Amino acid sequence: MKGLETLLSIASEPIAPLPVAMPEFLRSYSLGGELFRLLQAKNGFYAFESALHVFPLADDSETGLEAWNALSSWRCGYEDLADGLLFFAEDILQDQFCLSTKESGILRFYAETGQTVSVANSVEEWASMILSDYRQETGWPFAHDWQTKHGPLPPGKRLMPKIPFFLGGDYNIDNLWVGDPLEGMRVKADLAIQTRKLPEGAQVRLIVAPKPQ
Repeated sequence: MKGLETLLSIASEPIAPLPVAMPEFLRSYSLGGELFRLLQAKNGFYAFESALHVFPLADDSETGLEAWNALSSWRCGYEDLADGLLFFAEDILQDQFCLSTKESGILRFYAETGQTVSVANSVEEWASMILSDYRQETGWPFAHDWQTKHGPLPPGKRLMPKIPFFLGGDYNIDNLWVGDPLEGMRVKADLAIQTRKLPEGAQVRLIVAPKPQ
């Protein structure tokens, strides 16, 4: 069984009804057609105890693919760091998987820093990568341990660090809480922009306040 077929077979039921036609915005990405075929097979889903979340094509949902990528949403907080990216899935800690208009393949977008790294050349290769190391790629141990202790995550919610990992927060469930995904990404965007030009090892003092006009 191929990677994508296997991933779909172990995933949840689709989040939204199957899409009828490929939306125009997907045509800007080299793998837009492949992503659409994935969503035709299962239009958004969760896997690995909700650690992996693939966004559906759904006009009426704030976490549908198009709404999740709207400039009026969280992504504007990342300024140019999010330019040309289409975020189609996320792990339990909100690192995003995305397509890019600037390069082919699939990237991982580190939410706390806004940095990207190439991880796969196709949707099939991405699915195989997820399956081969789902603990690391989806953050499954955090999802499993949290839900073992606290019960199932509400639909759509993600785990957030109390102290950002980028700033030395511990990678354990005592440093995690359940939060709103949109607000979580806005906070991470602010962190990324405030620290983007700092040298490694620099002392950090985060400002939690409205941005100056």
